[in-house]
Amino acid sequence: MGHDWSIARRLFLANALVIIALTVFVGTAAIVDARDRGFEEAKNRMLSVATSIADSPLVLGAARSNDPSGILQPYALRVSEDAGLDFITIMAPDRTRWTHPTASEIGRPYIGTVGPALAGEPFTEVTTGTLGPSVRAIVPITDETGEVLGLVAAGVKTSNLSIALSARLPAVLAVALILLGAGTIAAWFLGRYLSRVTLGWGPEQLAQLFVYYDSVLHSVREGLVLVDLSGEVVLYNDQAARLLGVPPRSPALPSSGPGGRASAAASLSLDRLDLPPGLGALLRSGRAAVDEIHLTDTRVLVVTQQPALLPAVGRTQPAPMGWVATIRDHTDLQHLGSELQSMTTLSDALRAQTHEHANRLHTIVSLMELGRGDEALDFATRDLELSQRLTDDMIDSVDEPVLSALLMGKFAQASELGVLLTVEANGSLSDSGLSAQDLVTVVGNLVDNALDAAAGGDAPRAVHLNVSATADDVAIEVADSGPGVAPEAVTDILQRGYSTKEPGTFGRGLGLALVRQTVKRLGGHLTITRRVGAVFTVTLPRQQVPALAAVTDPAPAEPTEAEHA
Repeated sequence: MGHDWSIARRLFLANALVIIALTVFVGTAAIVDARDRGFEEAKNRMLSVATSIADSPLVLGAARSNDPSGILQPYALRVSEDAGLDFITIMAPDRTRWTHPTASEIGRPYIGTVGPALAGEPFTEVTTGTLGPSVRAIVPITDETGEVLGLVAAGVKTSNLSIALSARLPAVLAVALILLGAGTIAAWFLGRYLSRVTLGWGPEQLAQLFVYYDSVLHSVREGLVLVDLSGEVVLYNDQAARLLGVPPRSPALPSSGPGGRASAAASLSLDRLDLPPGLGALLRSGRAAVDEIHLTDTRVLVVTQQPALLPAVGRTQPAPMGWVATIRDHTDLQHLGSELQSMTTLSDALRAQTHEHANRLHTIVSLMELGRGDEALDFATRDLELSQRLTDDMIDSVDEPVLSALLMGKFAQASELGVLLTVEANGSLSDSGLSAQDLVTVVGNLVDNALDAAAGGDAPRAVHLNVSATADDVAIEVADSGPGVAPEAVTDILQRGYSTKEPGTFGRGLGLALVRQTVKRLGGHLTITRRVGAVFTVTLPRQQVPALAAVTDPAPAEPTEAEHA
């Protein structure tokens, strides 16, 4: 059998061989059974005929006469012809034949067994006589007292039985051919079905392809989830298990090493997987999606989902068999995005400050050229006092240096956008246990969204930030004068991120997604209400500060993966 043969061809050949063998076996069994039944029927018929002859008064009277052959020979020949027998031999108890189809055999001894008949018991046997092998019955001729006066042997040659059996062979062969034809047609249809579902590939090719695909699934850095039409997860690789936080699948092959390769051995219900609501709904729906943002407790995932189609083999168009979702991890990009956003904010602040300082410097130079040095000095002093007062106020109100630096840049950004940014702080953030990275993620993204919303609204444009630290939690409220958030968009904001920026804008849709992720990871909650514009309120519980950190104040450690999230 060639290695390039498809499963369908191999199954067809194997099935055909099995059907042929079964047909030969059934045919042989039928012939043997017909032969045995033919012999049994012949024995019963011979026994019936011989018994009837032995009970005939003619035969009984002839056995007592002086010339039995003269009376019985014509009678035996007539009965043999009428009954379709090959011979009827009537004999004396000493085996001397009184009748025989061959006249020369009359008077000679009978060849065969007579013991049971002499004992008064009829019997049948298959033996060879003067006419050849035959099936015969031997019955005793007895008088009223039970004395055996003679014996009757009636038989038919086995060759005649074989001829009769041969007449049944066409029917047996017809049944065998019908069985062979039906089995072949069934094998052909089954072969076509297997050829369609296996795409005409052989088992070695399928096994090799499976190994290749399994290796690819194991090596790719993107998560992959395959869902069938009933909503069952039939395959996901180890990267998908890591990103979704679900148990890894068992190895797909017995020879697979450690690492949890993808397995299609058993399906898994989506309801049994602890998935975020939005992502679970996407996988259950099967709808097409491109680069949708979904959040887990610690990760920002970008999901693309497309239907899985069975190739159009024998059909006008491909048939759907489920859908495939690819999952990319943007958590690692979050830290870089945050840093880039911070750099962008600082760059915008420096650009705005450069523009303002250039105007002020030109004013001072012009005053000095006009000989008004005192006025130039007074203008410069008042400008320095204003900048210093803003810095002092910020440092006094927000005791977290990193957050203060962020807000200083936001003030400059707000000034350039024509938005009035005000900050109100109550309580101390230094002992809240919240990391600077988390505070920057929450405050920075909320203020950025508020500035964008206010800048696109009607005058007066304003953003107000209120940071309040209590003994139990830290509340951050950001209110803007923009158009607010539509009630039907609140769910999207909390589940998948939201953006009013133009498509293609860097960071589009990630700001609020990162805020929600951080709030959920820290055990807080986020609410969206409306006053003039939108009001975002974040409440974060205080985090426990390690005792060692409070005493030794070591250098800040590298941010963990959760902090990057």
